[in-house]
Amino acid sequence: METGIALVTGASSGIGEATAKRLAKAGYKVYGTSRRGAQAGQRTFGMLPLDVTSDESVEAAVKEVLRLHGRIDLLVNNAGFGVAPAAAEESSIDQARAIFDTNFFGIVRMTRAVLPQMRQQGSGRIINIGSVLGFLPMPYMALYSATKHAVAGYSESLDHELRTMGIRVSVIEPAYIKTPFDANFMEPDVPLDDYLEIRTAIARRVKEVVESADGPEVVAETVLQAAIAARPKLRYTAGGLAARLRLLRRFAPAGLVDAGIRKDLRLQT
Repeated sequence: METGIALVTGASSGIGEATAKRLAKAGYKVYGTSRRGAQAGQRTFGMLPLDVTSDESVEAAVKEVLRLHGRIDLLVNNAGFGVAPAAAEESSIDQARAIFDTNFFGIVRMTRAVLPQMRQQGSGRIINIGSVLGFLPMPYMALYSATKHAVAGYSESLDHELRTMGIRVSVIEPAYIKTPFDANFMEPDVPLDDYLEIRTAIARRVKEVVESADGPEVVAETVLQAAIAARPKLRYTAGGLAARLRLLRRFAPAGLVDAGIRKDLRLQT
């Protein structure tokens, strides 16, 4: 039985691909997207070309799904890119804009494109892939953390606005996930020698942790949980580490959290 029509951005690999597969297995008719469009290989879901930084591209992809099915029941905003560990000072304003254009404004574009139809049909789910860095900022990831804080704030406000129209919004907040995500890390465009040693050390530490992290399937399972819940929560953590960090942020004294972050990243106190 078909559960509904789902559109998943950034579905060529990693969390997006795992999510599209899981939704298809659960009965959704799924369309994944990527900037490169369909790639060779067997998939359980269709693929559409989509660049979330382009108003025209967003409009074309959404129109195509509506042309084929007349509705979109679930939008999963996953498209985004990571930033290699770097000091905030090492990214230009242009680079900061580029990070926000994909990771935050891409979500805004997609949401605005699907909402007219969702409002008309009186139902829909929008699920945004955030991060634990949306509630627990990480040193040397300032701009990425800022985009994820923006996603969390936008999602919470949007859910209040749309709830009376039968539309619900949730944000999924995983911690480290073992994916090819870091293969496309954006390097700082104004690197400074003052930060070279610590930047290198933190990059090494992050790589160590990612190697032993959960796979993207834990996020995909959480997305499905949010998608089918009769009363979806606004925020979901995905994976054990994310759940522990949420509890730490909520209940531990600020000084303890601060010290724990610095100890984990091996920063001087």
